[in-house]
Amino acid sequence: MISYTSTRGGAAGRGFEEVLLGGLAEDGGLYVPEAWPEIDVAELAGLDYPTTVARLLAPFTEGCFDEAELLAMARTAYAEFRHAATAPLVQLGHDEWLLELFHGPTFAFKDFAMQLLGRMFEAVLARRDEHITIVGATSGDTGAAAVRAFAGLERIRVAILFPDGRISPVQRRQMTTSPEANVLVIAVRGTFDDCQNRLKEMFADTGFRDRVGLAAVNSINWARVVAQAAYYVYAALRLGGLARPLAFSVPTGNFGDVYAGYVAKRIGLPVAKLVVATNENDILARFLATGRYARGPVVATSSPSMDIQVASNFERLLFEMEGRDGAAVAGLMREFAATGGLEVDDAKRDAVRTLFAGSRVDEATTRATIRDVLAGTGQLVDPHTAVGIRAGRDTAPENVPLVTLATAHPAKFPDAIRAATGREAPLPPELRAMMEAPERYTTSADDLATIEADIRHWIESTS
Repeated sequence: MISYTSTRGGAAGRGFEEVLLGGLAEDGGLYVPEAWPEIDVAELAGLDYPTTVARLLAPFTEGCFDEAELLAMARTAYAEFRHAATAPLVQLGHDEWLLELFHGPTFAFKDFAMQLLGRMFEAVLARRDEHITIVGATSGDTGAAAVRAFAGLERIRVAILFPDGRISPVQRRQMTTSPEANVLVIAVRGTFDDCQNRLKEMFADTGFRDRVGLAAVNSINWARVVAQAAYYVYAALRLGGLARPLAFSVPTGNFGDVYAGYVAKRIGLPVAKLVVATNENDILARFLATGRYARGPVVATSSPSMDIQVASNFERLLFEMEGRDGAAVAGLMREFAATGGLEVDDAKRDAVRTLFAGSRVDEATTRATIRDVLAGTGQLVDPHTAVGIRAGRDTAPENVPLVTLATAHPAKFPDAIRAATGREAPLPPELRAMMEAPERYTTSADDLATIEADIRHWIESTS
């Protein structure tokens, strides 16, 4: 059975159930498997999406969920998706595809993991007869997916922090129009990085953590990352990716989605290259170019889910770069907290560059890519996907099939689409109805004590 350890060395031998509910390890690190399972990916060829998920996750959840339980949860989780293939591929050109990941209930890739997590949490809490409070920070899509997955559940409260004025109106409304009493949405006067820092501080505040039964669904939660690995395998098997490995271009801010590609590689999927596609908030591209991981100012862009300068999941890759030495990672993360930067030597950086390539795409190029893709293929893509397309075309190896992860529906970013093309993105009926619904949320200063007080008051008023 696979056990889990913290990237900072202060927790080991943990089972999947504890990792699922805990999210962040008590030493501040992130959970990773103590050993990677090897899966015969060829045996998954031809399976539908829920079965692929169940087969891939079963080794990681042993002792908590077996394959039959996973399959039942996956079938329920993906039943709401609007496309029969769940994660369909659309060809853009010779050896170039989009993997459409926006056919779930909130029109973004976060639904793939979050819908499954909702079922996992519900099953474990019923088994334990417990209640929890899920707190998440979002740069746009995670919060909407969490609200949709957990709203109305009896044993779960969900509180979401988002940076006030720094996400699209559609993204905001997907959270703030939920009428369920177990949902609290807080607009924080700051950036996403500020929201993420307050979230980490909440988990470090053991008194608050224990009092409210805190759990996490950000991409720091291992269950979310491993669930996302399934669509890499699913896509590769449909494009002959075992005989001819693919390159994947992944729009990313927090490094979770592209790290899921790394997970797929570690468990047996041949991958030619993972392109880390960033917007002007380019901490990850800069690291891959220089070996220095250094915080910069957060720039507001048309791809707000990527407006991040501290990529939490990067610590999981750092753990591998440091030879799985938790003490070394803990030292580097202390350095980063104190100085805003850390550095790895060239040999370690070069080792990860055999798989990862970084690329930065500015605003003008993002708009031009949206226009070019529409003119050349008839496909309308959102700004995050445009960043991925441009980065992949610029960076992926030649003569290697390229798959760009289309992470959100273009209708979620109407202002960006209008600015790039002069036309309106067609609004699906579900989103049109939501734009007319009343909103409900709280605005807070970027202050831990204030945010914790808001959450405590909400819990007391709804208990």
